[in-house]
Amino acid sequence: MRQLELLAPARDIQVGIAAIDCGADAVYIAGPQFGARQAAGNTVDDIRQLCSYAHRFGARIFVALNTILYDDELEAAYRQMLQVQEAGADALIIQDLSIIEMARSGIGNLREDFHIPLHASTQCAIRTPEQAVFLESLGFSRLILERELSLEQIRAIRKAVTCELEFFVHGALCVCYSGQCYLSERIAGRSANRGACIQACRSRYDLADASGRILVKDKALLSLKDYNLKARIEELADAGISSFKIEGRLKNASYVRNVVRDYSMALDRIVEKRADEYERGSFGSVTGGFVPDTSKTFNRGYTELYIDGKRGKWAAMDAAKSMGEEIGEITSLNRERSAMTIRPARKGISLNNGDGFSFVAKDGNVVGFRGDVCEGQSIRCKAVPEAFVGARLYRNMNVAFERELERQACTRSIDVMVDVSFTSADGSSHLKAVALSEDGRSVEAVSGTSGQAADNRIRMTEMIRSQIGKAALHYRFHVRNIDDAGDIPFMSASALNAVRRELAEMLEQIPCMKKDILLRKPEGMEAWKRFPQKNATYKNNISNLLSEKVHLACGAAAASPAYELSHIHDAELMRSKYCIRFELGMCPKHHGCKDSGPLFLLNNGRSFSLSFDCRNCEMVLKESDSPQSRK
Repeated sequence: MRQLELLAPARDIQVGIAAIDCGADAVYIAGPQFGARQAAGNTVDDIRQLCSYAHRFGARIFVALNTILYDDELEAAYRQMLQVQEAGADALIIQDLSIIEMARSGIGNLREDFHIPLHASTQCAIRTPEQAVFLESLGFSRLILERELSLEQIRAIRKAVTCELEFFVHGALCVCYSGQCYLSERIAGRSANRGACIQACRSRYDLADASGRILVKDKALLSLKDYNLKARIEELADAGISSFKIEGRLKNASYVRNVVRDYSMALDRIVEKRADEYERGSFGSVTGGFVPDTSKTFNRGYTELYIDGKRGKWAAMDAAKSMGEEIGEITSLNRERSAMTIRPARKGISLNNGDGFSFVAKDGNVVGFRGDVCEGQSIRCKAVPEAFVGARLYRNMNVAFERELERQACTRSIDVMVDVSFTSADGSSHLKAVALSEDGRSVEAVSGTSGQAADNRIRMTEMIRSQIGKAALHYRFHVRNIDDAGDIPFMSASALNAVRRELAEMLEQIPCMKKDILLRKPEGMEAWKRFPQKNATYKNNISNLLSEKVHLACGAAAASPAYELSHIHDAELMRSKYCIRFELGMCPKHHGCKDSGPLFLLNNGRSFSLSFDCRNCEMVLKESDSPQSRK
């Protein structure tokens, strides 16, 4: 039986709890420092509280400590590792290989026991079996694979390693291979590998050829649609993925609730269909709540990227921000009344006062506005001078749906089966209730009875089932059996309720029995596999001497440090499976077009050259002189 885990993001404790309530088997969150989203840090005490809540259901909390580290930060990082371990964290997500050595032997005079699993971040750019084998040998219990992989490539990695594999299935996509984008650092001195990415891939660029001719004007040429692999989860599971990860550690609670509920229900359907092969990674069932719809929360349009090993239209060039669900077409405008009417894109569309809308203006920019009064197919709003008849209108804020997410909260509970029996001794009668939770905890409560037989045996039996078979704390009790061989004594509803509450309180004193996970502890250097490259380069993000030590021990020829780009003029700032030439129908290989030669992205006085590695079907971006200055 293999566990399938739904892994949700959390920017803070409230979002983490919402994710657990909606069905997440695990949550990943940053600690106080060293997370790859600087704006999403959390205190150790918050992590402790979130761990306590998640562990009620056997769910897990993974702490992201996945920036690269400098030498003067290593001791602080090690202390934080120990602190989040003590707080109850179930694993660390890391990029910097210095943490492997610190987990094994500490640092300096600090040498405390560190024993929770280590997960290799997607920032490690794991996309080949050789990389996977190398990282597994260092002691990683889980590898978080590169997003731009196909099912075939995932299967190849699965055959090469025995550790757990994790894969992103929903959310924003980086255009570059993870952990190897240096565009933000080159432009603004803010490193993506330090959690400070400026998201230059969402900026607008002109595309020019070598002669300086502008081919495309003012488009978000590097911006990708969002990932959505809900329909492919079963195939991913069969390919060897155990953990299905939702991107979004900067997203709000409503986004996380909606996406988690949608994917949790999808996983439940797979587990129900193939119960002899798969099970969920935590306990508890979710009841109530809302009907999820991922088209109604933040998205740039959806893509399955390279999962089938084929290229498609992946770009969101017109809108790097969320456009939302398509509503229809603007058919008339009344400038004096600040009103417009639309032709709905499909039946059943209902607009609400306060809905947020967007459209692409004639100059290519995305314009957003709020609908103050929405009636039928009419929208009244503040003046929107860029609006025009024929514009495709989208809704990126559905007020009614957001209210539903807030009001219709999901409830998660542990199922408990209860067997009831009665005993009589020394003239007194007792009810004995034996409870067994779905995770295997067993408790027993005994309560005295009136000693008088119930006047109506059937009614008393039904009352026992209904009063004990309710919810208490986060448990949902079900009376499985009532031993009615003898008389059933009369018991009041309050006495039966007290039995149920006592069972819940007794269960609460016993930790939920988590399902088994794979745990590898970093071994000595003699167990480490050889580094899969001959030389370590800036792409290996070696930024401290301890990380360099690990690479050297594995046979790499490493510079110290091998991270800073300031002295590498011709460095690849980005290498991507995404290709602008293919997206624009200009690919010699796929479209039979004449080779355009090098192309250039121009933005705010800066120029970046694009070259095309057609053998590997990849695009490479470097900083360069403008095409005009190269003449």
